[in-house]
Amino acid sequence: MSVYKVVDIIGTSGESWEDAASSALKTAAESLRDLRIAEVVQQDIAVDEGGELTYRTKLRVSFKYEGT
Repeated sequence: MSVYKVVDIIGTSGESWEDAASSALKTAAESLRDLRIAEVVQQDIAVDEGGELTYRTKLRVSFKYEGT
């Protein structure tokens, strides 16, 4: 039997939502083992005072839970 934990993560990019999602997953993979599924749950764009766009992608990620 396996147990999985689910967490929400948010990635950002100045280029695209896809880059934001990829960045978030790569960073999460550095500290979470056995990533299983990433589901896009929200996308938005932040606009700063100078008009610069920041794409943000919120992901729901599951990974194998290993209790201590």
